[in-house]
Amino acid sequence: MIPKSRRFEIINELRGSYPITWLIEIAQVSRSGYYKWLKTRSFREDRQTKQRILESHIMAIHYTYPFYGYPRMEVALKEEGFHINHKKVYRLMKELNIQAEIRKKRPFFGKKPSVIYSNLLNRNFKAVKPDQKYVTDITYIQVGDSFYYLSVILDLYNNEVLAWEISKRNDLDLVLKTLDQLIQKRDVYGAILHSDQGFQYTSKQYNKRLKNLGIQGSHSRKGNCLDNACIESFFSHLKTEKLYRSQFKTEEELIQVIEEYIYLYNFKRFQKKLNQCAPVEYRITLAA
Repeated sequence: MIPKSRRFEIINELRGSYPITWLIEIAQVSRSGYYKWLKTRSFREDRQTKQRILESHIMAIHYTYPFYGYPRMEVALKEEGFHINHKKVYRLMKELNIQAEIRKKRPFFGKKPSVIYSNLLNRNFKAVKPDQKYVTDITYIQVGDSFYYLSVILDLYNNEVLAWEISKRNDLDLVLKTLDQLIQKRDVYGAILHSDQGFQYTSKQYNKRLKNLGIQGSHSRKGNCLDNACIESFFSHLKTEKLYRSQFKTEEELIQVIEEYIYLYNFKRFQKKLNQCAPVEYRITLAA
């Protein structure tokens, strides 16, 4: 006798070709039993998908910050929107065979290598005109066993993506190239450019560049992702609406997927706060 679970699987495979009533009768199972199995199977697959996404985020954070143990990993995951108990974080890191790299203590000579600005935005994400307030950040994307870093600059006037750059390295060059794209398109003098306190955004080279361009630097408070919520929201939409639903195996395929989404986001995807207009449509309409 074929196990009932296998009969349910056969029904599911054939339901597109034959009436469900016939299949249930032939398999000698109840309709309610089949739909209960189907619901359980869908829930299990959804849970497995969420688990894989969570594990990929853990691996990406570990790849970027190999010195994070499970307590700091828990905080980093919360900033990504994953509110996971520290016990589960510890268990998953153990299952993934990753642990914090021990760093040797080095003498401190009182040097301050970072440039920290005050939070000029202070969560006021509204702008009355284009090129008044920009936000920027970096997120990571997994492609097979590799990680890529996406840097984006967004205009708070209409949430339009003005510049973006992707790289295998999360470094200063990545954010400078993104900034170069911005200044080729817009008059940035006097604008605010807000970011978190990542090492690139607090480096002397980056902030010297801002000063030369006449841009006002602004930083989120340490470890407070809500201070840069708009760019975090964009990354969330990008991942849930496009990246998690797409198949890409190479850098070229990833770039194509991102290009497609940013075009859709800027020109087609209407937003409630923009009077149901897409960002570019909103900007052009109000300029007319």
